[in-house]
Amino acid sequence: MSFKRLDPEDVLISADSITAPAWTDNLVSLTTFYTSSGQAASASGDFYLDVYQTGSQDDTAEVQFTVGYGDYLGSGSISFDNSSAPGYTPSLVNYNTYRNLILADKSATSKFKFQGGSAGATVESEFIYIINIERSRFKEHMLPTTFELTLISGSEKLVLRNEIPSSLTFNDAGRVYNIISGSLSDSTDLTPTALKTESGSFGLFQPDIGVIILNGQALHAPTAGGGLGLAGTPIAALRTSNTDTSGSQLLFNHIVEGASFKLSSDETVSSNYVFVRARNNEFNYSANPSILTGSGDLKYSYLIDNPRTYITSIGLYNDSNDLLAVAKLSRPLLKDSTREALVRVKLDY
Repeated sequence: MSFKRLDPEDVLISADSITAPAWTDNLVSLTTFYTSSGQAASASGDFYLDVYQTGSQDDTAEVQFTVGYGDYLGSGSISFDNSSAPGYTPSLVNYNTYRNLILADKSATSKFKFQGGSAGATVESEFIYIINIERSRFKEHMLPTTFELTLISGSEKLVLRNEIPSSLTFNDAGRVYNIISGSLSDSTDLTPTALKTESGSFGLFQPDIGVIILNGQALHAPTAGGGLGLAGTPIAALRTSNTDTSGSQLLFNHIVEGASFKLSSDETVSSNYVFVRARNNEFNYSANPSILTGSGDLKYSYLIDNPRTYITSIGLYNDSNDLLAVAKLSRPLLKDSTREALVRVKLDY
């Protein structure tokens, strides 16, 4: 084995942005949606529903995202203990959890706020729908310009996407985009507040944590006011105290009807390039002891004046001689005094 210290110019660090479809099998648009009856009936089903691209019992089934419902008052779900903790329900836990995750104001009385209501005012919403993309699906973050979700309620259709702001806005969870009506194929400007309802925008798109918060007030608003009139379900009926009104299932049903959820992931892959150079007078003699006789002479006399080796692998060591990485060549590389070699080693992380 032979060693050589690398020079500073032999190491180069590069970063590339890689975009890929978010869904299983490299699908840009997910058109089929399934839940698991077992998961829905379990304790976790009170908080959210896992959504698969195929039947949950199928060998190829993978969770793509989850849907949930959150309520500021804890309405729409059953109390954990109505006698000692009335109103403390899964929907309240969901609302508080995502409020703490996303909002800068973490007080117990703060509510989700959505921009773009009447005259551009900010509108509070006491109930939300939650879409949480599976971590392995969005990788480093979701790509904002690829998000499109279709919801259908009866004869009404609503296509959602994030707006394209003139400047980025940030909250505790990173970048935040308002969700408005409009498809990815629209050629019109999608920034005016006219594309939002009187109840505010349709939600918040959080690409850095893979979370989509949908504004319940906007989705249930009548179509005349720019909403969807979600399933014709009155807000009062949805937000019934200590009653499971299946908000998660309601959102899932409309996603199934829409049959189109488009999304891509985006991640920055850093690469460390190491250029390993073997000059004409280097690495021409094998360090393998089997090439020597018992007395220390070369077994093959013709190698004395014409030494040659075959490079098969390259090891990268630190200053303490700890092996950090091994690069295998696709085929042995002949090396003698008439040849020089340059091998580029790429380390992705």
